[in-house]
Amino acid sequence: MIIDNLINECKQGNTKALEQIYRHLSPKIFAVCLKYSRSYEEAQDNLQEGFLLLFEKINQFNFKGSFEGWAKRVVINYILQQYRKQNILEIVSENFAEVEEVEIEEENISLDFLTRIIQELPDRYRLVFNLYVMDGYSHKEIAEMLGINIGTSKSNLARAKAILKNKIETNEVASIPKIK
Repeated sequence: MIIDNLINECKQGNTKALEQIYRHLSPKIFAVCLKYSRSYEEAQDNLQEGFLLLFEKINQFNFKGSFEGWAKRVVINYILQQYRKQNILEIVSENFAEVEEVEIEEENISLDFLTRIIQELPDRYRLVFNLYVMDGYSHKEIAEMLGINIGTSKSNLARAKAILKNKIETNEVASIPKIK
């Protein structure tokens, strides 16, 4: 496989191989960065910093599973680490018992609109929503990753869905720059 050869070349310090991997993966990794970032600009920063970390850790990739999946996990963990450093995930006292499960019905929603309203979610809601809905992590895994309890993860997911449902129903999106 070509990607395996590029990875081996990267491990030997070949900068041209690093560039080829960047060109191959950057659109997919940027999509991940957009999901977990507050803005397009922050996503760009996370992409660059995430790739620097990825290339720093490339020797840790052992060819078990896909390189793309491994790369996404490295970048997601990098972004979550940035949030932890900023104390954005601080636990806020909420009444979890009042939260009811909300289902968002599929409608004719543009990807641009959906991305923007997800980016507008408060950080802790956006992170839990993306980890659970978009990336398939369990509440237990999310709790461990974010340093919160499972109930908080479930509550944050329900609140994120409620906010998104309301924005979809009212077609409301704050005046933030349109994603390019």
